[in-house]
Amino acid sequence: MNLNSNNRHEILEKNIGLLAILIILAISLGAFVEIIPLIFQKQITEPIQNLRPYTALELEGRDIYIREGCNVCHSQMIRPFRSETERYGHYSLAGESVWEHPFLWGSKRTGPDLARIGQRYSDTWHRLHLLNPRQLIPESNMPAFPWLEKKTLDSTLIKKKLKIFKNKFDVPYTDEQISNAQKELEGKTEMDAIIAYLQSLGHGMR
Repeated sequence: MNLNSNNRHEILEKNIGLLAILIILAISLGAFVEIIPLIFQKQITEPIQNLRPYTALELEGRDIYIREGCNVCHSQMIRPFRSETERYGHYSLAGESVWEHPFLWGSKRTGPDLARIGQRYSDTWHRLHLLNPRQLIPESNMPAFPWLEKKTLDSTLIKKKLKIFKNKFDVPYTDEQISNAQKELEGKTEMDAIIAYLQSLGHGMR
């Protein structure tokens, strides 16, 4: 079949700029059709029944977890495959993450997924594991975090953090929780905080 200059396909294929614009429009339209309906589904936008906001100590632990790069090696998203649910537990639900800012789902697993790690091990186990992972798991390539045990939490910003989560992200913190937040962190170390955070993971499904 011979093509001439008036052939629309030929014009499109030879005009790189126009082709790029149309590709972007096609991808945008597809994303719009796929994503927008999800925003209005209750199972996506509403918390699951047993979900609660992080305590002040857990929230500080989450910040430390991010600061130390734990989310780079550990995902918090169990996919709905038998191989994953048998190892980690029930697959992750969107309603578990409605108060997560930022999300820590992740896609890389140098270490195991931690979405259901809460209460599987004792506080002592977590402390020993963070101080020296190979003491408990000889083949582990996880780095040790001994400095967490030595550093006391800075509680000066915790009330401000809770207010931001409440006012900007609609996390249902009470005035009492906010007023008591600084006291909750008194005398606590960064190790205490990150252990509290790890123990809270998956609480909405327990």
